[in-house]
Amino acid sequence: MFPFKALVLLSRHILRRLRNPRSLYRKVSSNSHSGQFKLQKYPSLNQRSELSKKTLVFDVENTLLKSTSLFSYFMLVAFEAGGIIRALFLLLLYPFICFVHQEMALKMMVMVCFFGIKKDSFRIGTAVLPKFFLEDVGFEGFEMLMRGGMRVGVSVLPRVMVDSFLKDYLEIEFVIGRELKVCKGYYVGLMEEKDNSLVLEEIIAEKRMDQCFDAVGVKCLNKPLDHHLFSHCKDIYMVSEAERRNWHDLPKESYPKPLIFHDGRLAIRPTPFAIFAVFMWVPFAIIFAIIRVFIALTLPYKISTPILAFSGLRLKVKKPNAPISTTNGLLYVCNHRTLLDPLYLSTALGRPLTAVTYSLSRMSEIMAPIKTVRLTRDRQQDSEIMEKMLSQGDLVVCPEGTTCREPYLLRFSPLFAEMKAEVVPVAMDAHVSMFHGTTAGGLKCLDPLFFLMNPFPSYNVEVVNKLSRSSTCPDDGVSSLDVANQVQKDLGEALGFECTKLTRKDKYLILAGNEGIVKNGRKS
Repeated sequence: MFPFKALVLLSRHILRRLRNPRSLYRKVSSNSHSGQFKLQKYPSLNQRSELSKKTLVFDVENTLLKSTSLFSYFMLVAFEAGGIIRALFLLLLYPFICFVHQEMALKMMVMVCFFGIKKDSFRIGTAVLPKFFLEDVGFEGFEMLMRGGMRVGVSVLPRVMVDSFLKDYLEIEFVIGRELKVCKGYYVGLMEEKDNSLVLEEIIAEKRMDQCFDAVGVKCLNKPLDHHLFSHCKDIYMVSEAERRNWHDLPKESYPKPLIFHDGRLAIRPTPFAIFAVFMWVPFAIIFAIIRVFIALTLPYKISTPILAFSGLRLKVKKPNAPISTTNGLLYVCNHRTLLDPLYLSTALGRPLTAVTYSLSRMSEIMAPIKTVRLTRDRQQDSEIMEKMLSQGDLVVCPEGTTCREPYLLRFSPLFAEMKAEVVPVAMDAHVSMFHGTTAGGLKCLDPLFFLMNPFPSYNVEVVNKLSRSSTCPDDGVSSLDVANQVQKDLGEALGFECTKLTRKDKYLILAGNEGIVKNGRKS
Protein backbone atom coordinates (compact mmCIF):
# COMPACT_ATOMS: atom_id res chain seq x y z
CA MET A 1 0.00 0.00 0.00
CA PHE A 2 2.92 2.35 0.58
CA PRO A 3 3.74 2.88 -3.12
CA PHE A 4 0.06 3.57 -3.78
CA LYS A 5 -0.15 6.17 -0.98
CA ALA A 6 3.03 7.82 -2.18
CA LEU A 7 1.58 8.05 -5.68
CA VAL A 8 -1.61 9.64 -4.32
CA LEU A 9 0.36 12.21 -2.29
CA LEU A 10 2.51 13.05 -5.31
CA SER A 11 -0.58 13.52 -7.46
CA ARG A 12 -2.14 15.85 -4.90
CA HIS A 13 1.07 17.88 -4.73
CA ILE A 14 1.12 18.28 -8.52
CA LEU A 15 -2.55 19.31 -8.57
CA ARG A 16 -1.93 21.93 -5.91
CA ARG A 17 0.89 23.36 -7.99
CA LEU A 18 -1.33 23.54 -11.07
CA ARG A 19 -4.14 25.18 -9.11
CA ASN A 20 -1.78 27.74 -7.60
CA PRO A 21 -0.07 29.52 -10.50
CA ARG A 22 1.73 31.90 -8.19
CA SER A 23 3.96 29.12 -6.92
CA LEU A 24 4.72 28.28 -10.53
CA TYR A 25 5.51 31.94 -11.21
CA ARG A 26 7.90 32.14 -8.30
CA LYS A 27 9.75 29.08 -9.44
CA VAL A 28 10.15 30.40 -12.96
CA SER A 29 11.25 33.83 -11.81
CA SER A 30 13.95 32.44 -9.56
CA ASN A 31 15.49 30.49 -12.42
CA SER A 32 15.19 33.14 -15.09
CA HIS A 33 18.12 34.50 -16.95
CA SER A 34 17.47 38.09 -15.97
CA GLY A 35 15.31 37.64 -12.87
CA GLN A 36 13.68 41.01 -13.61
CA PHE A 37 10.41 40.21 -15.39
CA LYS A 38 7.03 39.92 -13.69
CA LEU A 39 4.40 37.33 -14.55
CA GLN A 40 0.81 38.49 -14.82
CA LYS A 41 -2.54 37.15 -15.93
CA TYR A 42 -3.32 37.58 -19.63
CA PRO A 43 -6.65 39.47 -19.23
CA SER A 44 -4.85 42.33 -17.48
CA LEU A 45 -3.01 42.98 -20.76
CA ASN A 46 -6.22 44.68 -21.95
CA GLN A 47 -5.66 47.41 -19.37
CA ARG A 48 -2.39 48.54 -20.94
CA SER A 49 -2.90 51.48 -23.26
CA GLU A 50 0.72 51.99 -24.29
CA LEU A 51 1.21 48.70 -26.15
CA SER A 52 1.63 50.52 -29.46
CA LYS A 53 4.97 51.75 -28.11
CA LYS A 54 6.04 48.30 -26.92
CA THR A 55 7.47 45.21 -28.56
CA LEU A 56 5.36 42.10 -28.07
CA VAL A 57 7.25 38.80 -27.93
CA PHE A 58 4.71 36.01 -28.20
CA ASP A 59 4.55 32.23 -28.37
CA VAL A 60 2.94 31.53 -31.75
CA GLU A 61 1.48 28.09 -31.05
CA ASN A 62 0.20 28.81 -27.53
CA THR A 63 -0.97 32.42 -27.66
CA LEU A 64 -2.16 32.88 -31.24
CA LEU A 65 -3.52 29.51 -32.40
CA LYS A 66 -6.53 27.80 -30.84
CA SER A 67 -5.49 24.22 -31.58
CA THR A 68 -3.37 22.39 -29.02
CA SER A 69 -1.96 19.90 -31.55
CA LEU A 70 0.62 20.44 -34.29
CA PHE A 71 -0.08 17.11 -35.99
CA SER A 72 -2.42 18.58 -38.64
CA TYR A 73 0.23 20.99 -39.94
CA PHE A 74 2.84 18.27 -40.27
CA MET A 75 0.29 16.03 -41.98
CA LEU A 76 -0.25 18.77 -44.57
CA VAL A 77 3.49 18.87 -45.21
CA ALA A 78 3.67 15.07 -45.44
CA PHE A 79 0.65 14.75 -47.76
CA GLU A 80 1.23 17.74 -50.03
CA ALA A 81 5.04 17.69 -50.23
CA GLY A 82 5.86 14.04 -49.63
CA GLY A 83 2.88 12.14 -51.00
CA ILE A 84 0.29 9.71 -49.75
CA ILE A 85 2.79 7.03 -48.57
CA ARG A 86 4.65 9.49 -46.34
CA ALA A 87 1.32 10.77 -44.97
CA LEU A 88 0.19 7.22 -44.20
CA PHE A 89 3.45 6.53 -42.35
CA LEU A 90 2.98 9.68 -40.27
CA LEU A 91 -0.56 8.59 -39.40
CA LEU A 92 0.67 5.15 -38.30
CA LEU A 93 3.30 6.87 -36.17
CA TYR A 94 0.72 9.08 -34.44
CA PRO A 95 0.10 6.76 -31.40
CA PHE A 96 3.81 6.81 -30.60
CA ILE A 97 3.93 10.61 -31.03
CA CYS A 98 1.23 10.96 -28.38
CA PHE A 99 3.27 9.14 -25.72
CA VAL A 100 6.66 10.77 -26.09
CA HIS A 101 7.94 14.13 -24.86
CA GLN A 102 6.90 17.17 -26.90
CA GLU A 103 10.42 17.85 -28.18
CA MET A 104 10.89 14.23 -29.22
CA ALA A 105 7.47 14.20 -30.92
CA LEU A 106 8.45 17.34 -32.83
CA LYS A 107 11.72 15.80 -33.99
CA MET A 108 9.94 12.62 -35.11
CA MET A 109 7.41 14.57 -37.19
CA VAL A 110 10.11 16.77 -38.72
CA MET A 111 12.11 13.69 -39.74
CA VAL A 112 9.11 11.94 -41.34
CA CYS A 113 7.83 15.03 -43.16
CA PHE A 114 11.03 16.71 -44.37
CA PHE A 115 13.56 13.95 -44.99
CA GLY A 116 14.49 13.95 -48.68
CA ILE A 117 12.35 16.97 -49.62
CA LYS A 118 14.07 19.38 -52.01
CA LYS A 119 14.52 22.78 -50.39
CA ASP A 120 14.07 24.91 -53.52
CA SER A 121 10.79 23.23 -54.50
CA PHE A 122 9.24 23.35 -51.03
CA ARG A 123 6.34 25.81 -51.28
CA ILE A 124 3.91 24.31 -48.78
CA GLY A 125 4.77 27.06 -46.29
CA THR A 126 3.60 29.77 -48.70
CA ALA A 127 0.92 27.98 -50.76
CA VAL A 128 -0.84 25.55 -48.38
CA LEU A 129 -0.22 26.15 -44.68
CA PRO A 130 -1.29 29.84 -44.40
CA LYS A 131 -4.94 28.94 -45.05
CA PHE A 132 -5.05 26.37 -42.26
CA PHE A 133 -3.07 28.56 -39.86
CA LEU A 134 -5.44 31.48 -40.45
CA GLU A 135 -8.46 29.28 -39.78
CA ASP A 136 -6.87 28.32 -36.44
CA VAL A 137 -6.15 31.87 -35.23
CA GLY A 138 -8.09 32.98 -32.15
CA PHE A 139 -9.75 36.37 -32.59
CA GLU A 140 -9.02 37.52 -29.02
CA GLY A 141 -5.34 36.59 -29.21
CA PHE A 142 -4.95 38.19 -32.63
CA GLU A 143 -6.68 41.38 -31.52
CA MET A 144 -4.33 41.75 -28.57
CA LEU A 145 -1.15 41.03 -30.54
CA MET A 146 -2.09 43.56 -33.22
CA ARG A 147 -1.90 46.30 -30.59
CA GLY A 148 1.86 45.92 -30.27
CA GLY A 149 4.17 48.41 -31.91
CA MET A 150 6.49 45.67 -33.11
CA ARG A 151 5.72 41.94 -32.93
CA VAL A 152 8.21 39.09 -32.58
CA GLY A 153 6.70 35.65 -33.08
CA VAL A 154 8.51 32.73 -31.43
CA SER A 155 7.65 29.28 -32.80
CA VAL A 156 8.77 25.73 -32.04
CA LEU A 157 7.98 24.79 -35.65
CA PRO A 158 10.49 24.96 -38.48
CA ARG A 159 10.57 28.55 -39.67
CA VAL A 160 9.86 27.49 -43.25
CA MET A 161 6.39 26.38 -42.09
CA VAL A 162 5.31 29.59 -40.31
CA ASP A 163 7.31 32.40 -41.90
CA SER A 164 4.90 33.22 -44.76
CA PHE A 165 1.81 32.89 -42.58
CA LEU A 166 3.11 35.32 -39.97
CA LYS A 167 4.89 37.84 -42.20
CA ASP A 168 2.75 37.86 -45.34
CA TYR A 169 -0.73 37.45 -43.85
CA LEU A 170 -0.51 38.72 -40.25
CA GLU A 171 2.23 41.29 -40.95
CA ILE A 172 4.40 40.14 -38.04
CA GLU A 173 7.73 41.93 -38.26
CA PHE A 174 10.06 39.18 -36.98
CA VAL A 175 9.70 35.41 -36.84
CA ILE A 176 11.95 33.17 -34.76
CA GLY A 177 11.64 29.49 -35.63
CA ARG A 178 13.70 26.34 -35.91
CA GLU A 179 16.03 26.04 -38.88
CA LEU A 180 16.26 22.79 -40.85
CA LYS A 181 19.53 21.15 -41.85
CA VAL A 182 20.15 20.88 -45.59
CA CYS A 183 22.51 18.59 -47.49
CA LYS A 184 23.09 19.13 -51.24
CA GLY A 185 19.83 21.03 -51.58
CA TYR A 186 17.66 18.50 -49.69
CA TYR A 187 16.28 18.58 -46.17
CA VAL A 188 17.69 15.80 -44.01
CA GLY A 189 14.87 15.88 -41.46
CA LEU A 190 16.92 17.39 -38.62
CA MET A 191 16.69 20.79 -36.95
CA GLU A 192 19.63 23.04 -36.26
CA GLU A 193 20.49 23.46 -32.58
CA LYS A 194 20.65 27.24 -32.30
CA ASP A 195 20.40 29.56 -29.34
CA ASN A 196 17.35 31.64 -30.26
CA SER A 197 18.28 34.25 -27.66
CA LEU A 198 21.14 35.33 -29.94
CA VAL A 199 18.66 35.76 -32.79
CA LEU A 200 16.48 37.98 -30.63
CA GLU A 201 19.47 40.03 -29.53
CA GLU A 202 20.44 40.49 -33.18
CA ILE A 203 16.94 41.80 -33.91
CA ILE A 204 17.18 44.29 -31.07
CA ALA A 205 20.61 45.44 -32.18
CA GLU A 206 19.53 45.73 -35.79
CA LYS A 207 16.41 47.79 -35.08
CA ARG A 208 18.17 49.87 -32.40
CA MET A 209 14.87 50.52 -30.70
CA ASP A 210 14.89 51.40 -27.01
CA GLN A 211 11.45 49.91 -26.45
CA CYS A 212 12.84 46.46 -27.28
CA PHE A 213 14.42 46.46 -23.82
CA ASP A 214 11.01 47.21 -22.36
CA ALA A 215 9.33 44.40 -24.30
CA VAL A 216 6.20 42.57 -23.21
CA GLY A 217 6.05 38.77 -23.47
CA VAL A 218 2.98 36.60 -23.95
CA LYS A 219 3.19 32.88 -23.13
CA CYS A 220 0.97 29.95 -22.21
CA LEU A 221 0.37 29.22 -18.52
CA ASN A 222 1.11 25.47 -18.50
CA LYS A 223 3.94 25.52 -21.05
CA PRO A 224 7.57 25.89 -19.92
CA LEU A 225 9.10 29.31 -20.51
CA ASP A 226 12.17 29.66 -22.68
CA HIS A 227 13.99 32.08 -20.36
CA HIS A 228 16.59 33.06 -22.95
CA LEU A 229 13.97 34.24 -25.44
CA PHE A 230 11.94 36.17 -22.90
CA SER A 231 14.78 37.52 -20.77
CA HIS A 232 14.39 40.93 -22.45
CA CYS A 233 10.76 41.20 -21.31
CA LYS A 234 10.06 43.09 -18.08
CA ASP A 235 6.47 41.78 -18.04
CA ILE A 236 5.19 38.40 -19.17
CA TYR A 237 1.48 37.71 -19.49
CA MET A 238 0.23 34.14 -19.23
CA VAL A 239 -2.64 32.69 -21.32
CA SER A 240 -4.48 29.76 -19.78
CA GLU A 241 -5.83 26.79 -21.72
CA ALA A 242 -9.36 27.66 -20.58
CA GLU A 243 -9.06 31.14 -22.11
CA ARG A 244 -7.84 29.74 -25.41
CA ARG A 245 -10.73 27.27 -25.59
CA ASN A 246 -13.19 30.16 -25.32
CA TRP A 247 -11.59 32.20 -28.12
CA HIS A 248 -13.58 32.79 -31.30
CA ASP A 249 -12.37 32.11 -34.83
CA LEU A 250 -10.75 35.04 -36.60
CA PRO A 251 -13.27 36.26 -39.24
CA LYS A 252 -11.96 36.39 -42.79
CA GLU A 253 -12.81 40.06 -43.07
CA SER A 254 -10.39 40.71 -40.17
CA TYR A 255 -7.38 39.21 -41.97
CA PRO A 256 -4.71 41.95 -42.36
CA LYS A 257 -4.17 40.59 -45.87
CA PRO A 258 -6.94 38.66 -47.64
CA LEU A 259 -6.29 35.02 -48.49
CA ILE A 260 -7.12 34.83 -52.20
CA PHE A 261 -4.81 32.08 -53.45
CA HIS A 262 -3.93 28.76 -51.85
CA ASP A 263 -2.92 25.35 -53.14
CA GLY A 264 -2.90 21.71 -52.05
CA ARG A 265 -5.31 18.84 -52.58
CA LEU A 266 -6.74 18.46 -49.08
CA ALA A 267 -9.86 20.54 -48.47
CA ILE A 268 -10.25 19.49 -44.81
CA ARG A 269 -8.10 20.04 -41.77
CA PRO A 270 -6.19 16.72 -41.48
CA THR A 271 -6.74 15.90 -37.83
CA PRO A 272 -5.91 12.27 -36.94
CA PHE A 273 -9.56 11.21 -37.22
CA ALA A 274 -10.17 13.18 -40.44
CA ILE A 275 -7.06 11.90 -42.23
CA PHE A 276 -7.90 8.36 -41.14
CA ALA A 277 -11.32 8.81 -42.77
CA VAL A 278 -9.60 10.09 -45.93
CA PHE A 279 -7.37 7.01 -46.18
CA MET A 280 -10.38 4.75 -45.63
CA TRP A 281 -12.28 6.54 -48.40
CA VAL A 282 -9.50 6.85 -51.02
CA PRO A 283 -9.72 3.26 -52.46
CA PHE A 284 -13.48 3.59 -52.90
CA ALA A 285 -13.12 7.18 -54.14
CA ILE A 286 -10.85 6.21 -57.02
CA ILE A 287 -13.27 3.52 -58.17
CA PHE A 288 -16.18 5.90 -57.72
CA ALA A 289 -14.48 8.63 -59.76
CA ILE A 290 -13.64 6.23 -62.61
CA ILE A 291 -17.25 5.04 -62.74
CA ARG A 292 -18.48 8.64 -62.83
CA VAL A 293 -16.09 9.48 -65.67
CA PHE A 294 -17.19 6.37 -67.62
CA ILE A 295 -20.88 7.30 -67.26
CA ALA A 296 -20.25 10.90 -68.34
CA LEU A 297 -18.26 9.83 -71.41
CA THR A 298 -20.45 7.01 -72.69
CA LEU A 299 -24.08 7.90 -71.94
CA PRO A 300 -26.27 10.69 -73.38
CA TYR A 301 -27.01 13.73 -71.19
CA LYS A 302 -30.61 12.72 -70.46
CA ILE A 303 -29.47 9.35 -69.13
CA SER A 304 -26.13 10.24 -67.51
CA THR A 305 -27.39 13.28 -65.58
CA PRO A 306 -29.83 11.44 -63.26
CA ILE A 307 -27.38 8.56 -62.78
CA LEU A 308 -24.58 10.95 -61.80
CA ALA A 309 -26.94 12.77 -59.47
CA PHE A 310 -27.78 9.45 -57.81
CA SER A 311 -24.01 8.80 -57.38
CA GLY A 312 -23.64 11.99 -55.31
CA LEU A 313 -22.90 14.69 -57.90
CA ARG A 314 -24.98 17.76 -57.15
CA LEU A 315 -25.98 20.33 -59.78
CA LYS A 316 -28.11 23.36 -59.00
CA VAL A 317 -29.17 25.41 -62.03
CA LYS A 318 -30.63 28.91 -61.96
CA LYS A 319 -31.33 30.53 -65.31
CA PRO A 320 -33.80 32.83 -67.05
CA ASN A 321 -35.50 31.80 -70.26
CA ALA A 322 -33.12 29.80 -72.43
CA PRO A 323 -31.09 32.32 -74.48
CA ILE A 324 -31.44 32.10 -78.24
CA SER A 325 -28.94 33.55 -80.70
CA THR A 326 -30.25 35.78 -83.46
CA THR A 327 -27.07 35.51 -85.52
CA ASN A 328 -24.25 33.07 -84.96
CA GLY A 329 -23.52 31.06 -81.81
CA LEU A 330 -23.80 32.48 -78.31
CA LEU A 331 -20.66 33.30 -76.36
CA TYR A 332 -20.99 32.03 -72.77
CA VAL A 333 -18.60 33.86 -70.45
CA CYS A 334 -17.95 32.07 -67.12
CA ASN A 335 -15.85 32.65 -64.07
CA HIS A 336 -13.47 29.73 -63.57
CA ARG A 337 -13.73 27.31 -60.61
CA THR A 338 -12.50 23.97 -62.04
CA LEU A 339 -11.73 22.40 -65.41
CA LEU A 340 -15.25 20.97 -65.35
CA ASP A 341 -16.93 24.39 -65.72
CA PRO A 342 -17.76 23.99 -69.45
CA LEU A 343 -19.00 20.43 -68.90
CA TYR A 344 -21.36 21.43 -66.09
CA LEU A 345 -22.64 24.36 -68.14
CA SER A 346 -23.25 22.03 -71.07
CA THR A 347 -25.14 19.68 -68.75
CA ALA A 348 -27.18 22.55 -67.28
CA LEU A 349 -28.20 23.76 -70.75
CA GLY A 350 -28.79 20.25 -72.04
CA ARG A 351 -26.80 20.74 -75.21
CA PRO A 352 -23.15 20.36 -76.32
CA LEU A 353 -20.83 23.37 -76.29
CA THR A 354 -17.34 24.11 -77.55
CA ALA A 355 -14.84 25.24 -74.91
CA VAL A 356 -11.74 27.32 -75.63
CA THR A 357 -8.83 27.19 -73.20
CA TYR A 358 -5.27 28.45 -72.90
CA SER A 359 -3.81 25.67 -70.78
CA LEU A 360 -5.18 22.14 -70.87
CA SER A 361 -3.26 18.93 -70.39
CA ARG A 362 -3.37 16.37 -73.19
CA MET A 363 -5.05 13.86 -70.91
CA SER A 364 -7.87 16.27 -70.05
CA GLU A 365 -8.22 17.19 -73.72
CA ILE A 366 -8.60 13.55 -74.75
CA MET A 367 -11.01 12.69 -71.94
CA ALA A 368 -13.25 15.76 -72.36
CA PRO A 369 -16.81 14.75 -73.38
CA ILE A 370 -17.28 18.08 -75.17
CA LYS A 371 -15.21 19.69 -77.92
CA THR A 372 -12.21 21.68 -76.69
CA VAL A 373 -10.06 24.10 -78.69
CA ARG A 374 -6.63 25.20 -77.53
CA LEU A 375 -5.73 28.91 -77.82
CA THR A 376 -2.21 30.08 -78.64
CA ARG A 377 -1.80 33.27 -76.52
CA ASP A 378 -1.32 35.17 -79.78
CA ARG A 379 -4.11 37.76 -79.62
CA GLN A 380 -4.79 38.00 -83.35
CA GLN A 381 -4.69 34.26 -83.91
CA ASP A 382 -6.86 33.53 -80.87
CA SER A 383 -9.41 36.08 -82.05
CA GLU A 384 -9.65 34.33 -85.41
CA ILE A 385 -10.04 30.91 -83.75
CA MET A 386 -12.89 32.13 -81.55
CA GLU A 387 -14.67 33.84 -84.46
CA LYS A 388 -14.47 30.59 -86.43
CA MET A 389 -15.84 28.53 -83.55
CA LEU A 390 -18.72 30.99 -83.01
CA SER A 391 -19.72 30.65 -86.64
CA GLN A 392 -20.18 26.91 -86.02
CA GLY A 393 -22.17 27.11 -82.77
CA ASP A 394 -22.19 28.13 -79.11
CA LEU A 395 -18.87 28.77 -77.42
CA VAL A 396 -17.84 28.92 -73.73
CA VAL A 397 -14.80 30.84 -72.43
CA CYS A 398 -13.36 31.55 -68.97
CA PRO A 399 -11.63 34.95 -69.28
CA GLU A 400 -10.02 34.72 -65.82
CA GLY A 401 -7.53 32.33 -67.42
CA THR A 402 -7.13 30.27 -64.25
CA THR A 403 -9.17 28.93 -61.35
CA CYS A 404 -9.71 30.63 -58.00
CA ARG A 405 -10.98 28.72 -54.94
CA GLU A 406 -11.89 31.63 -52.70
CA PRO A 407 -14.86 34.03 -53.22
CA TYR A 408 -12.91 36.36 -55.49
CA LEU A 409 -12.96 37.04 -59.21
CA LEU A 410 -9.69 37.66 -61.03
CA ARG A 411 -9.34 40.22 -63.78
CA PHE A 412 -11.20 39.29 -66.98
CA SER A 413 -9.28 39.30 -70.24
CA PRO A 414 -11.13 41.60 -72.69
CA LEU A 415 -10.55 39.33 -75.70
CA PHE A 416 -14.06 37.83 -75.52
CA ALA A 417 -15.57 41.35 -75.72
CA GLU A 418 -13.92 41.91 -79.09
CA MET A 419 -15.96 39.14 -80.70
CA LYS A 420 -18.99 40.10 -82.79
CA ALA A 421 -21.23 37.85 -80.75
CA GLU A 422 -23.98 37.96 -78.17
CA VAL A 423 -22.53 37.49 -74.69
CA VAL A 424 -24.22 35.42 -71.97
CA PRO A 425 -22.54 35.74 -68.53
CA VAL A 426 -22.63 32.58 -66.41
CA ALA A 427 -21.91 32.48 -62.66
CA MET A 428 -20.22 29.24 -61.57
CA ASP A 429 -19.48 28.01 -58.08
CA ALA A 430 -18.14 24.63 -56.94
CA HIS A 431 -18.06 23.02 -53.50
CA VAL A 432 -15.97 20.08 -52.27
CA SER A 433 -15.69 18.36 -48.91
CA MET A 434 -12.46 16.36 -49.06
CA PHE A 435 -10.26 17.09 -52.12
CA HIS A 436 -9.74 20.22 -54.18
CA GLY A 437 -10.24 19.75 -57.91
CA THR A 438 -7.65 22.38 -58.84
CA THR A 439 -3.91 22.72 -58.40
CA ALA A 440 -1.15 25.20 -59.17
CA GLY A 441 1.90 23.04 -58.53
CA GLY A 442 0.65 19.50 -59.17
CA LEU A 443 -0.59 17.43 -62.11
CA LYS A 444 -3.38 19.27 -63.91
CA CYS A 445 -4.55 16.07 -65.61
CA LEU A 446 -5.66 14.73 -62.21
CA ASP A 447 -7.83 17.75 -61.36
CA PRO A 448 -11.14 16.28 -62.64
CA LEU A 449 -10.35 12.96 -60.94
CA PHE A 450 -9.76 14.61 -57.56
CA PHE A 451 -12.98 16.61 -57.89
CA LEU A 452 -14.96 13.46 -58.66
CA MET A 453 -13.30 11.63 -55.73
CA ASN A 454 -15.28 13.78 -53.31
CA PRO A 455 -18.29 12.00 -51.80
CA PHE A 456 -20.76 14.77 -52.72
CA PRO A 457 -19.19 17.40 -54.99
CA SER A 458 -21.60 20.12 -56.06
CA TYR A 459 -21.90 22.85 -58.68
CA ASN A 460 -24.09 25.94 -58.82
CA VAL A 461 -24.73 27.33 -62.30
CA GLU A 462 -26.57 30.60 -62.82
CA VAL A 463 -27.12 31.90 -66.34
CA VAL A 464 -27.33 35.68 -66.14
CA ASN A 465 -29.40 37.68 -68.63
CA LYS A 466 -27.90 37.92 -72.09
CA LEU A 467 -26.19 41.19 -72.98
CA SER A 468 -27.50 43.00 -76.01
CA ARG A 469 -25.20 42.96 -79.02
CA SER A 470 -25.17 46.77 -79.16
CA SER A 471 -23.69 46.93 -75.65
CA THR A 472 -20.76 44.66 -76.55
CA CYS A 473 -20.06 45.29 -80.24
CA PRO A 474 -16.70 47.03 -80.79
CA ASP A 475 -18.05 48.53 -84.03
CA ASP A 476 -20.38 50.72 -81.97
CA GLY A 477 -17.48 52.33 -80.09
CA VAL A 478 -17.86 50.17 -77.00
CA SER A 479 -14.57 49.53 -75.14
CA SER A 480 -13.78 45.84 -74.78
CA LEU A 481 -12.11 46.57 -71.43
CA ASP A 482 -15.26 48.24 -70.12
CA VAL A 483 -17.34 45.26 -71.24
CA ALA A 484 -14.97 42.81 -69.52
CA ASN A 485 -15.08 44.83 -66.30
CA GLN A 486 -18.87 45.07 -66.42
CA VAL A 487 -19.28 41.32 -66.94
CA GLN A 488 -16.86 40.68 -64.05
CA LYS A 489 -18.92 43.02 -61.85
CA ASP A 490 -22.22 41.35 -62.83
CA LEU A 491 -20.88 37.89 -62.06
CA GLY A 492 -19.40 39.12 -58.78
CA GLU A 493 -22.79 40.46 -57.71
CA ALA A 494 -24.56 37.24 -58.74
CA LEU A 495 -22.10 35.12 -56.74
CA GLY A 496 -21.44 37.48 -53.85
CA PHE A 497 -17.74 37.46 -54.78
CA GLU A 498 -15.28 40.33 -54.62
CA CYS A 499 -13.73 41.56 -57.87
CA THR A 500 -9.95 41.97 -58.01
CA LYS A 501 -7.34 43.10 -60.53
CA LEU A 502 -5.18 40.04 -59.91
CA THR A 503 -4.31 37.84 -62.89
CA ARG A 504 -3.35 34.29 -63.69
CA LYS A 505 0.31 35.29 -63.60
CA ASP A 506 -0.07 36.70 -60.09
CA LYS A 507 -1.57 33.44 -58.87
CA TYR A 508 1.17 31.18 -60.17
CA LEU A 509 3.98 33.45 -59.06
CA ILE A 510 2.57 33.31 -55.51
CA LEU A 511 1.77 29.60 -55.39
CA ALA A 512 4.27 27.94 -57.70
CA GLY A 513 6.99 30.48 -58.43
CA ASN A 514 6.32 30.35 -62.17
CA GLU A 515 3.90 31.72 -64.75
CA GLY A 516 1.83 28.56 -64.99
CA ILE A 517 2.80 27.11 -68.36
CA VAL A 518 1.62 23.52 -68.92
CA LYS A 519 4.34 21.01 -69.78
CA ASN A 520 3.34 17.35 -69.95
CA GLY A 521 0.33 17.97 -67.75
CA ARG A 522 2.23 19.79 -65.00
CA LYS A 523 2.33 23.50 -64.31
CA SER A 524 5.88 24.74 -64.45
